[in-house]
Amino acid sequence: MRSHYSPDGVVPAVVHEPLGTQAWSPLVFELCGLTRTHAEAVAARVAERHRAYDVELAAVPDAERSGRHLLRLVSRAPARADGPLTDDLLADLLAPPAADTVAVTGHQRALLAAAVSGPGGPGRYVEQIFWDWSGPLDLGRFATAWQSVAEREAVLRASFDWAGAARLVLHDHAAVEVVRHGHADIGWSGLLRQERARGFEPYRPGLLRVSLLDGEPDTGGAQRSPTRVLMTYHRALLDERGARLLARQFYRSYLAGGVLPGGDRRPDIRDYAQWLGRQDPVGAREYWAAAVPPVGAAVRVGRFGGSPRNTGGPGRTRLRLKPPHTARLRSWAAVRGAGESSVLHVVWALLLYRAAGAEEPLPVAFGVHLSGRDMALRAAADMPGLLGGPLPMTVTVDPAAPLTELLLRVRDTALDLTPYAWVCDNRIREWSGHPTGSGLTETTVRFDSHPELPENLRAELTAQGIEAGAPHSAGGDTSPPVTLVAHCDADGALALTALYDRARFTETSVSGMLAQCLHLLRSLPGHPDEGFTVGDALSLLGTFDVPLMAPPEPVGTGSALTVLRVGEPGADVVCLVSVPGVTPGAYETFARGYDGPERMVLLSTTGRQVLSGSRSELLHGGGRLILCGAGPAGRTAHEIARRTAARTGASPAVVMTGVGGAAESAKALSRALWAVRARSV
Repeated sequence: MRSHYSPDGVVPAVVHEPLGTQAWSPLVFELCGLTRTHAEAVAARVAERHRAYDVELAAVPDAERSGRHLLRLVSRAPARADGPLTDDLLADLLAPPAADTVAVTGHQRALLAAAVSGPGGPGRYVEQIFWDWSGPLDLGRFATAWQSVAEREAVLRASFDWAGAARLVLHDHAAVEVVRHGHADIGWSGLLRQERARGFEPYRPGLLRVSLLDGEPDTGGAQRSPTRVLMTYHRALLDERGARLLARQFYRSYLAGGVLPGGDRRPDIRDYAQWLGRQDPVGAREYWAAAVPPVGAAVRVGRFGGSPRNTGGPGRTRLRLKPPHTARLRSWAAVRGAGESSVLHVVWALLLYRAAGAEEPLPVAFGVHLSGRDMALRAAADMPGLLGGPLPMTVTVDPAAPLTELLLRVRDTALDLTPYAWVCDNRIREWSGHPTGSGLTETTVRFDSHPELPENLRAELTAQGIEAGAPHSAGGDTSPPVTLVAHCDADGALALTALYDRARFTETSVSGMLAQCLHLLRSLPGHPDEGFTVGDALSLLGTFDVPLMAPPEPVGTGSALTVLRVGEPGADVVCLVSVPGVTPGAYETFARGYDGPERMVLLSTTGRQVLSGSRSELLHGGGRLILCGAGPAGRTAHEIARRTAARTGASPAVVMTGVGGAAESAKALSRALWAVRARSV
């Protein structure tokens, strides 16, 4: 396994000419800007993962200088049309040449897609936890210890590639950034905002960093208050449990002098990907065919009644159920054969039902977050990563039914979900035939169980004069409009945190929502089971208003064509295809720096739509059409070219690049376009 990044940060690029509907023919890709060694690595990867083809690699004349190599794929089937380029093949062509890659999980794929193409800026899809450190702190040893953890944990050396099928790219080395701040340089709230606003570039390794904030001196200056440790990470890479597991590994490394013995810790995300590939989908398919939320289920926790706010991004509101009430709730649930998490699911189901304004029995659906670590894989509970995600839970709320019946039904439904934590929304839709235009759920409930620091580690820290506080969440993000996060804190209280989209909810609405949750959690144990119905529980909320929420903003569709420069008369036309997920600034950087004679246009689409306009509209008197797609736009550019070839008989050239920064992507496009010009000379 070698590092993704070569010294000059080369982004892979290929040139291809789709043949439309012509008879079967080899697929020929020109690899641009690669050494012979890197081209051979790409050929070996394609041969290993796409056994339906015989793979041949040949260098073009002057390959050492130009870095151009021809990759020829000959189908082993009797006949094959040059049809659509698969996402898996595109991913293997455009992934970093000598890097190891693994497929991302279903929920991880959804988070990555939202992070690279959704609104909100770099501060979205960032998570943070923090804790206090009292006692001696050796900064050099601290940083070395984190780097040692990165050498052992593949997840800390990972980045993302989404040019084709989304993949995790595993590197030999990645630096964990550790920065120490003086108490006079920045305040705690300012550090939180600063680190969140920095965000991450998912295509670069190093998707976790650590900040230290020195405490202020006590009166007299003899001692300092504890140093605050802040860990910031990308939520498509890790869940909070995974981040806490890495913190535990860090402590082991620090106590060992800054170096953990041994190589990669296994199992890791590679083993999980292999385990995932061995799962038989038959049972899951049968389950979700019946368990998918029906159309018309209540999925909103509020009623439409507000206007979309100009300020988006995540909001956070927190309330606590006091320890005595938490203990009473836990005992009440246990007597009925359930846990406090099941009671929380019941309360959430009641809020969804009430927001729907129903009076008759009605199914409600919400996401239940599973960590994905309850699997038959050795030491899976201690594996950092993002293994699980939310699965839709559907229960019918009947006002006339006993409340205990709803409690047990919710408990059993949650248990039924556990074996399928590896399933994602897209597969559920595929198996169940659920309409693609509507969401399965619009809220998620997550009940966190935080791993404690082992007593032996705590004792060793104490022996060195170090006191490590328990980690706390410093914020978070949410993909649905609302995510309710619950955990029991160090005082024994049930802490409820609502993460919400500020474009959909106001803080007042969310605070009222949490207040209703707490009211029900406090009140339910005070009522006897005999004769107490779901409707009676709903009546406890009689004085509360249903929260208001803004409707979602409509999603735009279609495409727009913009002329970037006229070019020379009769010159070829370069069409830059832009879709969500293309690195911002990549095309602008390319257009400024490329000095070829071609006419240049920008085609912006909202997805994989095929160009609806005519080819003459694009060419406008120019010569040959060259379609260019950076990152995820390569797939769309190829599809446009393939259909154009089928309709007109002319084969446009297609330039496709991997994922990288704006400057690196622009260089890759330029290299590939010069290769197209060289082919036509």
